[in-house]
Amino acid sequence: MLTQAQAEALMEMPKYVVDSQPLLFPGAGNSAVLRLKSSDEKESFLVDINRKGRIKVSKCTYQERYAVIEVLLRLDVDGPPHENPDGEEVPCPHLHVYREGHGTKWAVPLPPAFTNPSDLVRTLREFLKVCNVDHTLDIQRSL
Repeated sequence: MLTQAQAEALMEMPKYVVDSQPLLFPGAGNSAVLRLKSSDEKESFLVDINRKGRIKVSKCTYQERYAVIEVLLRLDVDGPPHENPDGEEVPCPHLHVYREGHGTKWAVPLPPAFTNPSDLVRTLREFLKVCNVDHTLDIQRSL
């Protein structure tokens, strides 16, 4: 379990995508994983792109993980609303942010950094920016 200070330091850490080949953005029903390194190359991260929603083809989740299991950020696009532990309901799209002792059980409304959640490739680029990833990554849309 991470402390809040550790999680915030990890989220703010500059990162880059390890793989240099273009990413084929996954089509509906599929997923992909990006491997990241911190700019000092001491830490490793993963970004999951999950399009496994069967009913809504526009449903998508992006999440940044540290040490394989610690989710730091998760962005849910076109899914159900989320109920926070205090009972507050947050409509989708929304962003889950790590909180010490709670993991990503809390969500906040979509921040202004996300300009058009219906454009999933653009939203991935914006998510990478929020994760402090140098996103010169070539992302190709699937057919």
